[in-house]
Amino acid sequence: MEKLLFRNKRKKWNARNWTVFIVATLGLIYILVFHYVPMVGLLLGFKDADYSPNLLETLLFGDWVGFSHFSAFLQDVNFWNVMENTLIVNLILLLLNFPAPIIFALILNEVKHMTFKKGIHVVTTFPHFISWAIYGGIIIALTDQTTGIMNPILELFGLSSAENPVYLMGADYIWAVIIISSILKSVGWGSIVYMAAIAAIDVELYEAAEMDGITRWQKAIYITLPSIASTVTVFLLLNIGRLLSNSFEQFNSLQNSVNLTRSEVLATYIYNLSFSARRFGYATAIGFFNSCISLILLIVSNFISKKTTGEGLF
Repeated sequence: MEKLLFRNKRKKWNARNWTVFIVATLGLIYILVFHYVPMVGLLLGFKDADYSPNLLETLLFGDWVGFSHFSAFLQDVNFWNVMENTLIVNLILLLLNFPAPIIFALILNEVKHMTFKKGIHVVTTFPHFISWAIYGGIIIALTDQTTGIMNPILELFGLSSAENPVYLMGADYIWAVIIISSILKSVGWGSIVYMAAIAAIDVELYEAAEMDGITRWQKAIYITLPSIASTVTVFLLLNIGRLLSNSFEQFNSLQNSVNLTRSEVLATYIYNLSFSARRFGYATAIGFFNSCISLILLIVSNFISKKTTGEGLF
């Protein structure tokens, strides 16, 4: 009798339930097909897959070489130069590119004219939707020694001259170009999440602070920032986890033979090893090493965050 009553109480699925179920199932299938199934290819890092004409055959029946690829890249001079570029650029981006959307969101939150505020947000968000292939081409055109607009601007500040223009796409300045272009492209889009977090803050907190005579700067420091601390923590941990990861499209579009020693990072190095040098096993081993280090960084940073702030990803 109780089982019969329990069955009667259960609600039948309606159209909305089935829609949610189908969409969730499609998302799960996408993750399985494009994220988990390709992980089988990691076996190439432990097989003699370099210069293989048939990767599927090598994956199934190729000779095992153990950790020889891993020991090889630890002794590779080029690999450590690439690691140095990757770490330094990403650390600078973490120090500059990560807080930039937060600061921008705090500043934009203080703008009271809604039309002007939305206009600024649209303009700063637009570069995010331009592919790096196009955006990189724009950067290259702007920094061109003869036709670009950057050298005349630098001349006004005495940093360049018409007789000896600065080559901004050279090895000496490529890091600055990469970092500045990355900030300009991502600051608007990155601020959307923080703007949403700020909008969820209770307005009564600001009203009570105004009654106590607190300034707008103090409201941002003592109310806004602590209120979005959990959101900031989550994105900080994700950025730390991606400390060895770079946007392949960004570096590939700005890379040339002159700045290669400073612009070659893990993403482009693995790509060149795979599709130019055809060293599939070696490239897979480096990619697997990169993923393992990223996972360790994420776990350690999440553990430290949980112990110090009580906030974390898991």
